[in-house]
Amino acid sequence: MRAADARVALLTNFVPPYRVPVFRALSTRLSALRIFVSTAMERNREWPPDWQGLDVVIQRSLTLPRLRRPSGFRERLPVHFPLDTRKRLTEFRPDVVVSAELGARTAQSLYWARGRGRRTVIWATLSERTERGRGWGRSLLRRHLLARADAVVVNGESGARYVARYGYPSDRIHRVAQASPIRWEGERAPSLAGRLELVYVGQVVERKGLEPLIRGLEGWCTQNDTEVRLTVIGSGATPGVVDRGALRVRSLGPVPFEQLRTHYQAADLLVFPTLADEWGLVVNEAMANGLPVLGSVRSQAVTELVEEGRTGWWYDPEEPGELEAALERVVSADPERLRRMGEAARRRVAGLTPESMAERLGAVVDDVLARDRRRP
Repeated sequence: MRAADARVALLTNFVPPYRVPVFRALSTRLSALRIFVSTAMERNREWPPDWQGLDVVIQRSLTLPRLRRPSGFRERLPVHFPLDTRKRLTEFRPDVVVSAELGARTAQSLYWARGRGRRTVIWATLSERTERGRGWGRSLLRRHLLARADAVVVNGESGARYVARYGYPSDRIHRVAQASPIRWEGERAPSLAGRLELVYVGQVVERKGLEPLIRGLEGWCTQNDTEVRLTVIGSGATPGVVDRGALRVRSLGPVPFEQLRTHYQAADLLVFPTLADEWGLVVNEAMANGLPVLGSVRSQAVTELVEEGRTGWWYDPEEPGELEAALERVVSADPERLRRMGEAARRRVAGLTPESMAERLGAVVDDVLARDRRRP
């Protein structure tokens, strides 16, 4: 059997809008794709659910709040426990089950599949950083689950290293980079403001590292007598302007997606100061718009897509002096070099489309169907 003849069940928390084009493209490569979700949309997300014709089923689930303190920051996250996974899978009769995360839904789907000789894929959208601070009980569960999966999908090298730590075979770890549906045409006009124009896009929460970034920028601007403007876009930001000496921070709150290009066009580079991100799709979006990135090494999108000095710059937000050193490298780049870097950034992500991501996921389904039935 090949993927084109296979019925595939995909289990996840919810369907974010950037995944809809991926799943639509994937569904055309399969006999059938049914997506089982725990909720139509999580409460901490501002996206309206819009599945655009996908076959989506909402499971009966128990959702509990959880406070995490994994890496020096606090984060409240909903944790979902699907209650009817076995029943739903029995009704659908998939040939392959793809389960996101390494928790209750994956345990249920693995044991359902094992008893029926069906193939299983764990989609582990994680990184070494996001999984830091997990307890021994969680580690034992993950080792147990991974030992029973036919394949594992990760975002990048950090995720692959994390999975390999549990002894999972390297030839069954598939790296599938996240893709943005955004594709802007035309050349981005360089900023002519005569000062450094930065833009941040994302949630304003502790994990994203925005406050440490602003404090670091303020000190650097004062020390170097350099004028910097930072525009903050995203949920959690209170609209307004705050002057901090040579640093001006303009917060806009969330803006409609179609207006983002205007703000990218007005900036010299995107800043992505996260303390822990399994990926960071805004990096794809900015690079697709021809914008270099000053990004944290705690983001897999930065370490996978940004090439130091060619498409942007890296820094470690937890290492003293690294932000300031990166800013020195940024200001040493003249407008022509920034333009060339932006074009290189655009080329770097040109092939990361929903269609290419769906093709890679379809190849994973082909791979597990072609393997014998021995467990790793």
